[in-house]
Amino acid sequence: MAQPNNTAGVDNTFRRKFDKEEYLQRAREREEKELEGRSKSKGPPVQRKPLKHRDYEVDLNSRLGKTQVVTPIAPLSQQAGYFCSVCECVVKDSANYLDHINGKKHQRALGMSMRVERASLEQVQQRFENLKKRKDPGTFTEQDLDDRILKQQQEEEEKKRQRRERKKEKKKEKAVEEEIEVDPDVAAMMGFGGFGSSKK
Repeated sequence: MAQPNNTAGVDNTFRRKFDKEEYLQRAREREEKELEGRSKSKGPPVQRKPLKHRDYEVDLNSRLGKTQVVTPIAPLSQQAGYFCSVCECVVKDSANYLDHINGKKHQRALGMSMRVERASLEQVQQRFENLKKRKDPGTFTEQDLDDRILKQQQEEEEKKRQRRERKKEKKKEKAVEEEIEVDPDVAAMMGFGGFGSSKK
């Protein structure tokens, strides 16, 4: 007996079937949300100035060899170490302080990028001209160098001579201190000429 074929309308394959239209719609919505999120978080790019030379002197030696009482309730600017007023942080030693003020975080807080402005040929030539003007022309010759070397050698020889003389004087003083004056009558009574050594 043959069974009737009624499998045409029944889904018995157990495979998942996806609604392509629904998933395309979800993908479009997700892309729109991502684009909106990007446009909100990112405004126009910030233009930062290129790096430039410091126009102030970094004071690392003012606290050298000084003591300071540190309390836990002291404000940051009065704690032990170096205080950066731009970043409002305390750095414990001078090497780390230099690293901090030359670092990316500090420079960004000052409004500078870590890129250096490229110098043009005219700027380099102008810099050389300024350095030449600052230096006095003709102030140094080879004769000056020879004179300075000769003078230095003479000073060293003079110092050596003075050291030798001081040594001789100390030896003489030591020898005089060692000689003990003894009464000749006492020495003759005891049977010898003196307490001094035979070396002179």
